[in-house]
Amino acid sequence: MAAATGDPGLSKLQFAPFSSALDVGFWHELTQKKLNEYRLDEAPKDIKGYYYNGDSAGLPARLTLEFSAFDMSAPTPARCCPAIGTLYNTNTLESFKTADKKLLLEQAANEIWESIKSGAALEKPVLLNKFLLLTFADLKKYHFYYWFCYPALCLPESLPLIQGPVGLDQRFSLKQIEALECAYDNLCQTEGVTALPYFLIKYDENTVLVSLLKHYSDFFQGQRTKITIGVYDPCNLAQYPGWPLRNFLVLAAHRWSSSFQSVEVVCFRDRTMQGARDVAHSIIFEVKLPEMAFSPDCPKAVGWEKNQKGGMGPRMVNLSECMDPKRLAESSVDLNLKLMCWRLVPTLDLDKVVSVKCLLLGAGTLGCNVARTLMNARGFSMSIPMPGHPVNFSSVTLEQARRDVEQLEQLIESHDVVFLLMDTRESRWLPAVIAASKRKLVINAALGFDTFVVMRHGLKKPKQQGAGDLCPNHLVASADLLGSSLFANIPGYKLGCYFCNDVVAPGDSTRDRTLDQQCTVSRPGLAMIAGALAVELMVSVLQHPEGGYAIASSSDDRMNEPPTSLGLVPHQIRGFLSRFDNVLPVSLAFDKCTACSSKVLDQYEREGFNFLAKVFNSSHSFLEDLTGLTLLHQETQAAETLRKQLTQMSGKMPGL
Repeated sequence: MAAATGDPGLSKLQFAPFSSALDVGFWHELTQKKLNEYRLDEAPKDIKGYYYNGDSAGLPARLTLEFSAFDMSAPTPARCCPAIGTLYNTNTLESFKTADKKLLLEQAANEIWESIKSGAALEKPVLLNKFLLLTFADLKKYHFYYWFCYPALCLPESLPLIQGPVGLDQRFSLKQIEALECAYDNLCQTEGVTALPYFLIKYDENTVLVSLLKHYSDFFQGQRTKITIGVYDPCNLAQYPGWPLRNFLVLAAHRWSSSFQSVEVVCFRDRTMQGARDVAHSIIFEVKLPEMAFSPDCPKAVGWEKNQKGGMGPRMVNLSECMDPKRLAESSVDLNLKLMCWRLVPTLDLDKVVSVKCLLLGAGTLGCNVARTLMNARGFSMSIPMPGHPVNFSSVTLEQARRDVEQLEQLIESHDVVFLLMDTRESRWLPAVIAASKRKLVINAALGFDTFVVMRHGLKKPKQQGAGDLCPNHLVASADLLGSSLFANIPGYKLGCYFCNDVVAPGDSTRDRTLDQQCTVSRPGLAMIAGALAVELMVSVLQHPEGGYAIASSSDDRMNEPPTSLGLVPHQIRGFLSRFDNVLPVSLAFDKCTACSSKVLDQYEREGFNFLAKVFNSSHSFLEDLTGLTLLHQETQAAETLRKQLTQMSGKMPGL
C-alpha cells in the first residue's frame, strides 16, 4: 500500500497498487515483433492494456496486457477501461539491468503532468492512465524479464480523509444506486465505450446525474463547498481505493482546489454476482483538497512494481517448459535465420528459405548431415530401382518396383528441391531423370576418400512458355549469345547434370567388388563438409532472382561482385581435403547424357514405367544405344584405329 501523509488527527488515505498481469499471448506477440519488426531497434513502442472492476473480493487489482497490446486500434474488452503504455524492449540483459528507471519514470510523470496543466487530461482522461513496461526477451531460452511501472504523481500536501470510506449502500438509497447505474450506462452508450475511467457526479435524494470531465464548469455551476467525482475502480478492498485514483486527485487538486474545499469520491465497482448486477459494494469517501495550487514543476512520482518477493526489482517468466519441443526446434531455426537479417544480411529473402520443401534421397552419413543442416526431416522407407539391377517380371516384384517408382514420382512432384545423397552412381539415375522431367532443382553430393563433388543439375526449360514459367523470358531470348564460351556465362538450363561428364551408362557398380570397394570409405569430416556445402549451394541458388536458371559462377568469379547477398552461385564445388582446397568448375549439358538428354526424357515421358523397366532389366548398352553413346564409342574407336594406322605409316614413310 502507498499512503499520503496527512493531519495526525485524520486518517491517511492509502491506495492499492496495480498487479501486472501479462498474458502468454503478450509474450508470444512480443517474440514475433522482436523477430520480424523491432529486431535491434530499442526505440520506445506504444502499447495498451486494460483493467477491470468486477472481480470478486480478495483478487488483486490487475492491469492486463495480452496479444492485442501492440494494436493500438484494437477494441478494449467489455466492461474494461483502457490504459496506454510505452514499451522499452532492450537487446541485452545488461541493458535491461542498467536502464535508467528513475529517468523513465520522470519522463512519464512529466507527460501526465503536462496533460493536467494543459487540460488535455480533461478532454482525454485516458492520459492519466499511463504505464511503462521495461523488458528483455531471451528468445533462445524463452525467458522474459520485465519490470512494470504505473506512474502516480504525489501530492505536495496531504489528502486527509474527512469521511469514510464506507460502502455505497450506506450513503445512497437503493433508488439512488439504480439511478447511478442508469446514468453511467447512458453516458457510456453516448460516448460509444464500455467503461469510463473517470466521470463527474451530481445527486440529490431523487436523481443522480453524471457527466464527462471536460464539462466540469457547467456541471458544477452553483456548487460552493464540495464536488463529487467517480472513478472506475479496479480495487475490491473495502477500505482502500485503487491506483488510478491517484492521478485523478492530483488533477482535482490542481484544477479545483481554489474553488472547492473538499472532494467526494465514488469508487465505482461494477460486478455481476449469480447473474445479478451489483454496484452496492462500491465505496464512497470525502477528502480535503490542498489549499494551494501546484508550482509549475512536475510533482514527484512513484510507480515501479515490486517483485514476487516484495522487493524493488524486476520479474521473470519462463515459458520454455510450456512450449512443445518440436515448436521450440522450429522457433530456434526461425530465430537463427531472422538474426542473419538484422545486421549481417539485411537483403536475405527469408520466405524463399523457409517455404522451400526439400526431398532428401539417401539417409546415410551424407544424408544425415544434410538433414541436420536443413533441420527438417520426415522419413520414407522405400527402394529406388536402378539401371543394371534387373526387376524380375514376376507380378510381386514388378508391381513393387512400379509402386516404388510412383511413390518417388509423387515425392519429387510435391517438393521444390531434390537432394541426391546415395552411395552408388546408379541409384541417382532414376531421381535425376524424374526431377529433370518435372523441372525440379537437384542438388547432388558425392564422396570419395578425400574428395567430394557438390553440384546443382541444370534446370531444363519449361515445356511450354507461359505466365507461370520458371525460366525468365530474357534468359531464353539471349541463350545462344550467352553460350558463346564454354567456361563463362552459362545459364542454368545449359548446365550439365551428374551423368553429363560420363560416356558410360550407369550399371551395377557393386558387382564383383570387395567389401571396401562396395562401401563409401571417406575421411570422417568429408560428409559434414559436403553436406553443409550442399545446403548452402541450395540457399544461394534460391537467393538468386533467376533461381535454378542463374548463370553459373566459376573459380574466376571469386574476385568479382557476387550475384546474390550470400555470394556466388556455382555449378559445381569440387573439394580436395588433402589440399584443403575447393574449385568451382562449370560444364555444359551433354546431348548424349544417359539421364538428362532429350532422348531419355522424351522416352520416359512417353512410355513411363515401361521405358524404365527396359532400363532396369537391360545392360548398360540399352541407354548407350538410345542416347548415341554406342555410336560415339564406335566413332572414337575408329578414329583411334585410324590414328594408329597413320602413325605406323608415318614411321615407314618419313615423307608423310
